[in-house]
Amino acid sequence: MSKANLFYAQSGGVTAVINASACGVIETARKHKDKIGKVYAGLNGIVGALHEELIDTNKESAKTIAALRSTPAGAFGSCRYKLKSFEENAREYERLMEVFKAHNIRYFLYNGGGDSQDTANKFAQLSIDKGYPITCVGVPKTVDNDLPITDNCPGFGSVAKYVAVSIREAGLDVASMCASSTKVFVMEVMGRHAGWIAGAAGLASEQEGDAPHIILFPEIAFNREKFLKKVKSCVTKFGYCAVVVSEG
Repeated sequence: MSKANLFYAQSGGVTAVINASACGVIETARKHKDKIGKVYAGLNGIVGALHEELIDTNKESAKTIAALRSTPAGAFGSCRYKLKSFEENAREYERLMEVFKAHNIRYFLYNGGGDSQDTANKFAQLSIDKGYPITCVGVPKTVDNDLPITDNCPGFGSVAKYVAVSIREAGLDVASMCASSTKVFVMEVMGRHAGWIAGAAGLASEQEGDAPHIILFPEIAFNREKFLKKVKSCVTKFGYCAVVVSEG
């Protein structure tokens, strides 16, 4: 009987470390050649499986795979495509099953955020119902850092540094012009319904008066009066006010 193959795909916004996770998956699979045959990567995420566009990573040298650790963007492409429930779109799940069976795929690793983890879980449940033996694993990747149980998702560190540097630079710009120009600066950051990214902006402040002066979290209800009072206080005390607000 031929060895089982592995299918890897990634979705959502690509981060500076998404290829590093791909590298880890492929290199680890190669260490278990007694159990895993080929490692396929889906072209543009789960869409690659639906279209049967699979990249055979076994054709790549160890040096090429190792280089993924420092390669930006998404080497295998990505997508924003969320599978609906089996009841709403059974055909897509059946198509995935067809492709996986055709290529003897018994391991499914999906790299991404909440929607990707949901897709992996849905297919895992379906495989049990259909009696198809496959191991489904969700590989955490999200700048939002909002996946349950995980402490620090790959991707979050990159955006945390970017946001902290950005608000520090913006704060210095505003501070240098506030005497006769802009006195209030607002920077909106990502995060969906979690304030991790907004909170990371606080790393830019080393002493009183440094930006950001105000951070607005989605977990805390916005109070217009308190906010405006705080802005006015900062402008009076520091000459300007830098605000970071999380989406959601």
